Amino acid sequence: MNINDSVKEYYGKILQGNSDLQTDACCTLTDTPDHLQQLLVNIHPEVTARYYGCGLVRPDLLRGMRILDLGSGSGRDCYLLAQLVGEEGYVLGVDMTEEQLSVAKRHLDWHRQRFGFGSSNIEFRQGYIERLDQLGLEDNSFDIIVSNCVINLSPDKAAVLAEAYRLLKPGGELYFSDVYSDRRVPAELVQDPVLYGECLSGALYWNDFLNLAQSAGFRDPRLVEDRPLAVLNHEIQDKIGHISFFSATYRLFKLDGLESHCEDYGQAVIYRGGIEHSENRFLLDKHHLIEKGKIFPVCGNSYRMLHETRFRPYFDFFGNRETHYGIFADCGTRMPFDIGTASTASGCC
Repeated sequence: MNINDSVKEYYGKILQGNSDLQTDACCTLTDTPDHLQQLLVNIHPEVTARYYGCGLVRPDLLRGMRILDLGSGSGRDCYLLAQLVGEEGYVLGVDMTEEQLSVAKRHLDWHRQRFGFGSSNIEFRQGYIERLDQLGLEDNSFDIIVSNCVINLSPDKAAVLAEAYRLLKPGGELYFSDVYSDRRVPAELVQDPVLYGECLSGALYWNDFLNLAQSAGFRDPRLVEDRPLAVLNHEIQDKIGHISFFSATYRLFKLDGLESHCEDYGQAVIYRGGIEHSENRFLLDKHHLIEKGKIFPVCGNSYRMLHETRFRPYFDFFGNRETHYGIFADCGTRMPFDIGTASTASGCC
């Protein structure tokens, strides 16, 4: 049985709900903001019960956006995003597992009525996230691509990233949560169907991920948040306990010519506010929480991530690229995640 078939069996037949998970890898522990909790109430209970995400894939400024969800499963994230993009926006969910797609599709009209929309703004298609070219999707056709604890399950992660880059509009972003390891997982563990299905043995070593992302065209991946994972199942711990795993959310912008590191050109921005639910502070990434009204020095890449994307109207920009002042002192190549203490929770929350 190949990896895709093994994953389809695990998520389509073995798992019947998120309580069947044996680790907290596919488990969202991030506190959900109140405004999102109100939207999650509008999602059908069966969709929620078959949800296996590991993060909250919801960037700012989604109204009217065209969004692609890679590995959409039962559709929970799609139904959340559909409310945020509004009736004028569009959400496409792609998944390879028939059972999961069946759950997602049978509640399309239920959610349309629940959201008060005249027509549904969601579509689900069966397909492989590393073979999106087979779905007839046009180049540069999506504003945002999201994925929630799924890319680690793909046998060809380089192809997934390359396809995401192809499909994004210039200035668009891939915003996704996934599982990463502190070292490369041995080949014999990758072949274990339970370890793979639990989002562990398919996880990329973090530095391999950064190299793959840059090779696909995403030159400066930005870590948004991360947490260490707990493996409380003793049998699984015995097999893979020598490896540390992390759930992390990254945002990758499609911007030609980004530099590989944070170069200092003496540039700065001021956030003027106006982004809903981020009125006083805007989070670009883990190291860039930008306070409203306060001048904030940025590297050349961060300047472009704000100036050449949907965020531009909400910032004032200062400086140019005429003078280079070297690299920012805190721009290094060490492991980006906080070691911390792994959660003691088990199962899926």
